[in-house]
Amino acid sequence: MPEQKNIFHDNITDEYAKYLVSSRQEIVQILRALSRQNEMVTAYFKQGNEFFLTSIVAVDAESGKLIVDCGSEEEANRRALAADKIVFVTNLDRIKIQFSTTGLVNISHQGRSAFRTPLPTSVLKLQRREYYRLVTPMRSPLHCVIPDLNGVRFEAGVADISVGGIGINGLPPEAPLEKAQQLALCRIALPEEGTVVSTLEVRNVQESTLRSGVLVLRAGCYFVDIPAAHQAMIQRYIIRIDRERRALVRGS
Repeated sequence: MPEQKNIFHDNITDEYAKYLVSSRQEIVQILRALSRQNEMVTAYFKQGNEFFLTSIVAVDAESGKLIVDCGSEEEANRRALAADKIVFVTNLDRIKIQFSTTGLVNISHQGRSAFRTPLPTSVLKLQRREYYRLVTPMRSPLHCVIPDLNGVRFEAGVADISVGGIGINGLPPEAPLEKAQQLALCRIALPEEGTVVSTLEVRNVQESTLRSGVLVLRAGCYFVDIPAAHQAMIQRYIIRIDRERRALVRGS
């Protein structure tokens, strides 16, 4: 993927800084538009290892508070309340919207349970289609087969995917992965769509510790010369998963 901001960290590269909205007035307008359109919002916590589906209930510019629906699962809500950072990802008129806040408080809003959190100080608003990143569903994970990484075959989990590239994780720390390295003939099977085959160019590599304490590698990778037909498969997959998530929220 492009060497963009990891949504679970605070540092933003120069490439993406220009897409940040920092005006309080504009941030409020974006959040209120999301509320009016009842857009599905995915709220990530625990470094992206857990999430719940929600929507924006109210935006109080005067008090600087944002109110969102609780998730449908009580246990996930309980764990989210203990998290010190929540990353919200959604889209508005096919533009990706992403922001983070510093934790949740359980409140009663108009007679129902809800979460209150501070208004974000900035919002990432990505209007270029190739930058739309879908965090892959945990219940139906994607995998990337790397047939030749310095002579060794590896299989990595796909953390997120866009038309421009993927984020991979779960590689052992000894895997010979380096920035700018090109990995030929990598394969990603997309359920109901087909198998994407492309060269990947590694743009960033970092170590990550799983909840089990195991150290693994995470990497952001670009697709290199990916066929248009395979880009279309990715786009169809992203749209379908988004629709499924929307239906889940609206049916809860």
